[in-house]
Amino acid sequence: MRQLVYISTITPGAVFDPAGILTASKRNNARDGVTGLLWFDGHRFLQALEGEDAMVDRTFRRIKADPRHRAIVVLSNRSIEAREFGPWAMDLRLPGVDPDRAAARIAMLAEGAAPDVRATFEGFTRIRRAA
Repeated sequence: MRQLVYISTITPGAVFDPAGILTASKRNNARDGVTGLLWFDGHRFLQALEGEDAMVDRTFRRIKADPRHRAIVVLSNRSIEAREFGPWAMDLRLPGVDPDRAAARIAMLAEGAAPDVRATFEGFTRIRRAA
């Protein structure tokens, strides 16, 4: 089983439909057996993908081909014994949402992840919260 963590920036002018992305992600990830966590703050995506190697590769190729993403950087790509994020989850920081509440939610969703992966998500939410 593999876990891949990446960060990307939304392409300027890209149309972002959270409900549409969530629907498509749930369908595709259920089909491919991919789970993880996606956090979007309005500018950047931070995502962990977990599953069988071929399915994580397939999912990541689809993401890299998505014109809404640019400047994609892989932060971690490692073998794992078991899923660290459990079922698929998606969290968004939208205008008007309490950033402290969003950070607490991410901490809760990432609590089963390896310390360095958890720190990546928690650190990102702290930085974005301060921005």
